[in-house]
Formats: sequence, C-alpha cells, structure tokens
Amino acid sequence: MAPRVSTTESGSGVRPGAGMARAETMVPHNHLMAGLLGQRDELLRLVEDAFYANRIIVQGNRITVEGPEAERVARLFDELVLVLQSGQGLDAAKVARTIDMVREDLRPSEVLNAEVVRGARGHTVRPNTAGQKRYTDAIGANTITFGIGPAGTGKSYLAVALAVQALQSRQVTRIILTRPAVEAGERLGFLPGDLMAKVDPYLRPLYDALYDLLEPEGAQRLLDRGTIEVAPLAFMRGRTLNSSFIILDEAQNTTPEQMKMFLTRIGFGSKCVVTGDVTQVDVAGGRSGLVGLEEVLGAVEGISFVRLTRRDVVRHKIVADIVEAYEVAEGEVADSRRGAESTPPDAR
Repeated sequence: MAPRVSTTESGSGVRPGAGMARAETMVPHNHLMAGLLGQRDELLRLVEDAFYANRIIVQGNRITVEGPEAERVARLFDELVLVLQSGQGLDAAKVARTIDMVREDLRPSEVLNAEVVRGARGHTVRPNTAGQKRYTDAIGANTITFGIGPAGTGKSYLAVALAVQALQSRQVTRIILTRPAVEAGERLGFLPGDLMAKVDPYLRPLYDALYDLLEPEGAQRLLDRGTIEVAPLAFMRGRTLNSSFIILDEAQNTTPEQMKMFLTRIGFGSKCVVTGDVTQVDVAGGRSGLVGLEEVLGAVEGISFVRLTRRDVVRHKIVADIVEAYEVAEGEVADSRRGAESTPPDAR
C-alpha cells in the first residue's frame, strides 16, 4: 500500500529532514484503522489541521509523525486507539475534545472511558471532557459539590446520572431534585393548576434526564413511590434530608437567604450537587445566592467548587460558539466600563 502523506506542513514552512522529531504509532488491529481515520480520512484531516506544523504519514497500520510536536501527535493517536478499543466510536466532536486534552497533557482515554452509570437500554453515561471528569470525581469525593458553568456543559445531566447510580447501588434511599421558580416571576400566578402544576415546566429538564436514564415507566414508578422527589425549592424549608442525593438546579436564581436555607437542610448520609450559570441570573435585584459563594464556603472541608467552561460544552458546536461570543461581548462591556470609571470627570 502506498503511504498517505499529510501535505499540511507547508502551512508553517516545516519540512521533514535531519534533526526533525519523529514518532510512530502502531495500530494493533486492521479494523481500528477505519474508525481512527474516519470516512475518507475525515478524522485524520482534523488532526492534520490541529497540528499543521507536522507531517503525518499513514502506511498500513503504522502512523509516522515528523515535526515539532511529533511525540504529542503520536500520543494523540495512541489515546484515540484506546478509546476505540473500549468499544466507543469516534466522531469529529470527540476527536476535537481529545486534541484539547492532549494539548493540556491529560490522558483522554482515562476521561472518555470512565463510566458514570449504565442507563436504560444499555446506554452508558461517560464524561466527555476533562472538566466533566473533574466534576464527576468531585461529586464522588465530596458531600457538597458546586458545578458552575454555561449551558450545555452537562452539569444537570451528569448530576442526575450520579444520583441514579447512588440510588441503584443503595448508597442513598431517595433522590431529591429541586430548582427555584424565580425565573417565572409574577407570571407564575397566571399558569393553571396548583403550585406543582405551575412550576412543572421549570422542573422539566430534570424529568427529561430521569426519563433518559431510567426510561419513562421506571422513572414514573420511582416518582409515584416517592423514591424520587421533584419539587420547587420552596418545599425544602423546614426539612432535614437524610440518606438522600439532592440536586439543586439553576442555583443562580436563588437568593442568598434561599441558598443558606437549602444548604442547611442536608442531613446524615446525604450528598448534594448544586448547579448553576452565574451569567444567567434572573433573580429580582440580581442578588444571586450562588455569586460569591466560593469565597464564603471554599475552605469548608467536604465542599468542592468545579468551574466548567465553553470547552466543556457537549451540545451542538454552535452552543460553544454562542457562549464564546457572549463572553467576548461581556468582556468588552466590562473593559469600557472600567475605562469610563478611570477617566477623570473633567476629561470626559
């Protein structure tokens, strides 16, 4: 077979030759090559584009890399082979996340092969990014974990998955899912039904995660028995929650008083996860119980704060792009405000 040679080295003027770093990866089985390179070498092209200063040669089961990052690119292929050997498939998004992790000198195979829970119909829930792995590890190691980050980073879904795992392994006897209805504001009174019916639309994302992990029939049985409770935050007042896995979702919309009330409900044998996005505060007056909380509780043993970023977004790529665009825009607004504040009045 004639070797397939990357031509991407021309982008930086690098040419293979004497003194150029060189590394090789041997793929152990022929059937792995198609999954590794992708249809019409689509995934190989992603790697070439990401490491454009290197030359990649594919011949049979041998992948040879020449260039300034030869060792890193070879290690990337090694990691992708380990992911394939675990039974997972590769796609463009997973390869892109693997590239990010290798650049941070992480082990993508340890992240992507970690199993959180096996859901309905054999579906396995795994972390997709290094940030998600830190998040799931923190939940396992701490009594209270705060997961803070933008939409699409899997904060709520992974928390529900770990709650289901804890229930199935009998670490806890019930799951309690709650979130504030603050974002509904005065519109809440115009919705039909009792309080639970009124807040149900705001709890729907938690139901969706449950149904995905347990199937609708199994989830409904546990809800009917009270083994899984889904309730607005107001229902937590005055309770002591023992032997429970408690998830407070959309915590940026709690007030400081509500946050203190919630955190002091936790009883013996319980674990708690608090999720939120501090860039989407809808609580009246902007007094969020999540903002600045790490300064208050960060030193308390058994409490962990994990911050996820746009690099942990696992929805459509456009979601990460939207998050980045807002971050840039908000940074520019903050810079202009600081500039205005530092300008003397007589110079304005």
